[in-house]
Amino acid sequence: MSKLEVYINQLQLSDLDALMEIESTAYGPHHWSRDSFVAELDNKVARYYAVKNTDAELIAYIGVWHIVDEAHITTIAVHEKYRRHHIAEALIAKMLEDCYNNYIKYITLEVRASNMPAIKLYEKYGFKSLGVRKGYYQDNGEDALIMWTENIFHDSFKDLYKKNIEEIENYLIIK
Repeated sequence: MSKLEVYINQLQLSDLDALMEIESTAYGPHHWSRDSFVAELDNKVARYYAVKNTDAELIAYIGVWHIVDEAHITTIAVHEKYRRHHIAEALIAKMLEDCYNNYIKYITLEVRASNMPAIKLYEKYGFKSLGVRKGYYQDNGEDALIMWTENIFHDSFKDLYKKNIEEIENYLIIK
């Protein structure tokens, strides 16, 4: 199997048309609006990254807020054609690199309690479920798991991060 070559850069306003297609497929009718993403790109605490293929097509994105020494993943989605190709892992690794560079110690997120593929991915990256937001999702009242990492500067977390980066490199060439 040949490695997929991808590019990870900051998300731009010019990426929003393609992003909205991925967003609506990934999250259905209750997805974020274009205006929400425009506001997020102007948000001083937000960082958004885009993954593009060699044809410069947007295939995935992640959004993260940096607040003091914590990061909160606000959104992540991968184009359905590129799922199961370790793209989400590459985004999480990029987000972790950014957190290390900005001395962010802890990362949190909410995830649908029924979204087992996402939960397993987050657990692979050291997230643990530490609570529940009852009825969090407006479309169906589903609960959200609140997941956190330990301090990412602890050796055990760094070892996990390094192991996962090495695995990603088996599948992707990241530029």
